Amino acid sequence: MATPVVDRASPNDLMQLGSGHGPAPIHVAAVLLLAPAEPLDLTRVRSALADRARRVPRLRRRLVSTPLGCGRPIWVDDPAFDITRHVKCQPWPKPGGEQAVLDLATDLLVHPLPTDRPLWSVTLVTDPDGGRAALILVMSHVLADGIGGLGILDHLLDEGPPTDDQGETFPARWPSRRQLFLQASRARLAAIGPRTLARRVQEIAREARSARVLRGTLCSLNRPSGPRRRMAVVRARIDDVRTAAHANGGTVNDVVLAMVCGALGRLLRQRGEAVDRIVVSVPVADRRVTPGAAGNHVGAMLVRLPTTGLLRQRVREIAAITAKRKALQPPSSSMLTFSIRVMGALGVLQHAMDHQRSVNTFVTDLPGPVRRRTFLAAPVTHMIAVPTVEGNVTTAFAALSYAGTLTITALVDPDACPDLPALALHLQEAVTALPRIPGASAGFARGGVA
Repeated sequence: MATPVVDRASPNDLMQLGSGHGPAPIHVAAVLLLAPAEPLDLTRVRSALADRARRVPRLRRRLVSTPLGCGRPIWVDDPAFDITRHVKCQPWPKPGGEQAVLDLATDLLVHPLPTDRPLWSVTLVTDPDGGRAALILVMSHVLADGIGGLGILDHLLDEGPPTDDQGETFPARWPSRRQLFLQASRARLAAIGPRTLARRVQEIAREARSARVLRGTLCSLNRPSGPRRRMAVVRARIDDVRTAAHANGGTVNDVVLAMVCGALGRLLRQRGEAVDRIVVSVPVADRRVTPGAAGNHVGAMLVRLPTTGLLRQRVREIAAITAKRKALQPPSSSMLTFSIRVMGALGVLQHAMDHQRSVNTFVTDLPGPVRRRTFLAAPVTHMIAVPTVEGNVTTAFAALSYAGTLTITALVDPDACPDLPALALHLQEAVTALPRIPGASAGFARGGVA
């Protein structure tokens, strides 16, 4: 009999697991708006997702602790895996429209996922009148980061990558205690090797120097977040964003950062706060990892960015800042991972997160499918990425490009940030300003507010 493969949680996975003990769980989520020719049947949806879940082993695995001395937790096949416990159906919420689905998604986002099964769920939202439907995918952040979540979503849609587990037995036999101990021992020896240890120390030292230089601005963006979430979406043509970026020496990510920082600057001025710069945490993928792989494989790049001036001026300045930051230090999460695990073990992590002064907001930019996708032959009209809010950071943003459209999602704690409609309006005005940048074409699309 073949020796079982050990699928062990990474230090970054455990960092997400350790930081998920606040008033709301830390989840990765996406909303897909569909235009089916006929109503989608729950049984058919479950059958399709059960088959496609085989393409991503961790969708049928649970995270379990190992015996003392046997290393980090491992992912093991769930012998009781049942698709009906992961895929539910709800009618389209009243009063209808996109706003109602976004509201439902935020309610699902803060609902803890049961730990006695694989850490994900899909909610099929159906419209009794037909003509529209939605899928809301929620996963624990320990299962995947934003880029990994997008890769998992790709496997669940039509024409996804083929499964490679044909002929494999499910559930697979769990590793023995001896196997876990030996593998963990080898990993520990490798980790304390001179080269590995020196590289890790250098990464932590670089991150420590960066943390001393960059401190978030004291402002109302940083308040302890509670258990509720609300989100708004704004859309722009990706060609407009690319043109604005290229005309000012930047990237799509630089334009997204410029729009978000400008919107937050205006929001703060409305609150009576004059804040000309904020510190933004931008996740950067580890290039050594296959894009879309499950698990967490990103580093955090902290940058102090302007909130004032014309949009094109901010794009130019931000492009220079991000380029310099990437050149000076490759983004790493070594120190952050180590610090969070230590604070979690000491029981002071949540207090530290509620009082941190390094970051004002989070902004993620995800490259989605270039061509329109389908689910059970139903066209996916819009893809919406949902970011996470945690600790004392009350706003977070995720930009996702899909089939020619860039959708920017703002997620907030509505109790600490009650002016979400104003923030959405400022973002929309930034999108409207894109055509006024030299070389950009006219036109924009309006999003919704939940």
